[in-house]
Amino acid sequence: MKIMMFAHGGSLNRGCEAIVRSSTNILKENMRDVKVYLASDKPDTDRIINKLDGIYDGSNSTIKKYSIPWFISSFKVKLFKDESYALGLIHKNIIQHIKDMDICFSIGGDNYCYGEQPAWYEVDRRVKAQGKKLVLWGCSIGEEDMSETKMEDLKLFDLILARETLTFEMLRNRGLNNVRLCADPAFTMEKEELGLPSGWKEGNTLGLNFSPLVWKRNKESHTAINSLIEHILETTDMTIALTPHVLQSGNNDYEVLKDFYEKYSNTGRVILLPNNLNAIQYKGYISRMRFFIGARTHATIAAYSSLVPTMVLGYSVKSKGIARDIFGEEKLVLGINDISDSDKLIQSFNKMYVEEGQLKERLRVSIPKIKAMSYRAVDYVRELVH
Repeated sequence: MKIMMFAHGGSLNRGCEAIVRSSTNILKENMRDVKVYLASDKPDTDRIINKLDGIYDGSNSTIKKYSIPWFISSFKVKLFKDESYALGLIHKNIIQHIKDMDICFSIGGDNYCYGEQPAWYEVDRRVKAQGKKLVLWGCSIGEEDMSETKMEDLKLFDLILARETLTFEMLRNRGLNNVRLCADPAFTMEKEELGLPSGWKEGNTLGLNFSPLVWKRNKESHTAINSLIEHILETTDMTIALTPHVLQSGNNDYEVLKDFYEKYSNTGRVILLPNNLNAIQYKGYISRMRFFIGARTHATIAAYSSLVPTMVLGYSVKSKGIARDIFGEEKLVLGINDISDSDKLIQSFNKMYVEEGQLKERLRVSIPKIKAMSYRAVDYVRELVH
C-alpha cells in the first residue's frame, strides 16, 4: 500500500518534521507492506527523515504570463469565478503523484485554522476524482475557523482524524460522521540526547520557547516574557534554556530568542540552544528539562510526552484541546490575549512551580493513554482500507 502525505511546508518547522517523522514510524510499525511518500514545499529540508520511501517536490508551479494556460486560467476566473484549472496547474507537482497512490493524507495539522484553503480544496477534489482514499490526518479546527466552503471540503474526506477532543466534538456536532478521535502522532516521537551545553543545570533547567507568530498577534507579549524571565531569575536558581522550534525565514524562533539571550546572558543563567537541531534532538533537550514554557505546539508536545510540567502560550484550539485531553481541563494554557499580562504569566508560572509534583504524576498517568490514542489513528486507517 502506498500513502502520500501532502500539505507539508517543510521540516524547518520542527513541528511539521515531528508530524512526518512520527507518522511514518507508527504507520510502518503497525501496517504491513506500507510505503510512505511525502510531497513537500521544501523537499531538501526533509532528507533528515530517513524512513520515508520517497520525497517529492510539492512546491507551487508558476503559470507563465501570456501563455495559453495563463489565458485559459484568466478566462475561467474572470468569467466563471472558477479557479480549479489554475489551482490544478499551480499544484501539479502534487497532483501528478495521486494516480500512483492508494491513500492521500492531508497532514497540515492546523492548516484549516488559517482561513480558507482553496489550494488544498482543489487537491482534495483531484484525489477523490481519481477514486483514491482521502484522510485528514491529526487535525485541529476551531469553531471560528469553519465556513460553508470548508464544510463542503471536509465532507469529501473518507476519514478525518481529530487530534484533540475540542475539534472532534465540534466536527461531530456539525454533522460530520467521518470523524474519529486520536492524538497527535508526535507524542510517540523518539528523542536523541546530545551533550548538555555549558551552563545547563541537570534537573534544574527550564525551557522557554517563544515565536514571532505569537509576538505578531500580540505585540505586548514580548514585554511580558521579559518580566517572566526576570521573575524566574530573581525567585529561583534555575537556568533558562531558550529553545527554538521553527527556523523558517520570516517565522524564525531563534531570531526572537536571541534578543532575550543577549539581554540576559550576563546573568550566567540563560543559554540559547542552537538553531540547527532536528526535532528529535530538540526533544532530547526538552526531555531533560525541569519545566517547559512554550508557544509552539510541538515543542510543548515534546515536553508533555517526556513528562515535563508545561505551560502553554496558546493561540488556537489545538493548545486548549490537547491540554484538556491530558488534564481534563485547559491546565496552564494562556490565550493569546493573556500573554501580554505579566501578572498572569507570573501567576501561571508560580502555579506550575508549586504544583510540580502533581503535574508530573498526572502526566505519568495520562501520557501512556495519549500515546495509545496516537496509535489508534493507524487502526482507523486500517479499518478504512479493509
